[in-house]
Amino acid sequence: MSSLDPHNLTREIKAAAGRLGFDLVGVCAAVEPTGISRFRQWLAAGHDGQMRYLADRAEAYEHPQNVLDGVRSIVMLTMNYRTQPPREPQSGEGRVSRYAWGDDYHDLIHDRLKQLKAAVADLSPDATCRGVIDTAPLLERDYAQLAGLGWIGKNTMLINRRRGSWFFLAALLTDAVLEYDRPHETDHCGTCRACLDACPTDAFPQPYVLDARRCISYLTIELREPVPSELREGVGDWLFGCDICQEVCPWNRHAPVSEEPVFQPTDVSNPVDLASLFQLDDAAFRQRFRHTPLWRSKRRGVLRNAAIVLGNQCAPGAVPALIDGLNDEEPLVRGASAWALGRFDDQQATESLRSRHEVETDEDVRQEIRRALSC
Repeated sequence: MSSLDPHNLTREIKAAAGRLGFDLVGVCAAVEPTGISRFRQWLAAGHDGQMRYLADRAEAYEHPQNVLDGVRSIVMLTMNYRTQPPREPQSGEGRVSRYAWGDDYHDLIHDRLKQLKAAVADLSPDATCRGVIDTAPLLERDYAQLAGLGWIGKNTMLINRRRGSWFFLAALLTDAVLEYDRPHETDHCGTCRACLDACPTDAFPQPYVLDARRCISYLTIELREPVPSELREGVGDWLFGCDICQEVCPWNRHAPVSEEPVFQPTDVSNPVDLASLFQLDDAAFRQRFRHTPLWRSKRRGVLRNAAIVLGNQCAPGAVPALIDGLNDEEPLVRGASAWALGRFDDQQATESLRSRHEVETDEDVRQEIRRALSC
């Protein structure tokens, strides 16, 4: 298939990946993932919440053959996204997870994977390849560990001793035979519990297990319904995603900084002014966020999150924005805004809740208003 032997072909692929900006490169055989039993148990426990696409494709995760027919090798890649330190939000501002500060990383990494695929085609014209970044049914962390890139920590993130965990994982699958790296067989978390103890919503029922239903990232990104009332205070000032378990990890203290322009924070993303979000209609929201990770939550999800953060902060001057949210066309936004307004000792907030209750037709929102008025 290739004029190069596996050793030299692997060496050339790794060199090409480095030139394209990938920080770590490891290669493993395309075998059943080591964590497939844990994955099945995780799904059976309901830890996936509303991410039903995981269970719907559960069988596909059992072997990378389901991602690329005839696959023999997997090239695992990382790209560092750590940039400047996060700025401490002021009252009325919300945090965004570091990975979402800039443009959508999928576009950049997909383009780099296409270039890497072209490089492999030049080296081995008969090889078939497919590049993926967190959308295919592939347990990337398992294969990254098999490829020697690190271990899966207690916070379920892949951790590298030199690079920490501030990186994206991508994979290039190929039917070419390559030279495989030694798996990473040691765990360097030791007795540390920093990530487990720091989580404000207790999303880790035990080390190495994440209950997504309690994770702030899940609640602010994947959940399409109201955030459970008992978890809203735990969301704190996170508008989109959460970095707490990575921020407290000792292995991230000396993680390298990325110079990639796409990952640099925009002027309005670190952090985000929350009141201004309530002035965005669908068209304006699309224009501002269409090519960023925040688009995944859509306008209704982001405004729901913004209302919860403002309610947690009881931010001075936030009442007018929350009143706009209380009268929004989306019930999800109205309900979260009602909850937030109920946390203010403010006559205008109370009057707005009463007025809205008189005309509100959504029963879930009506219940939120009644609970807010009884506070």
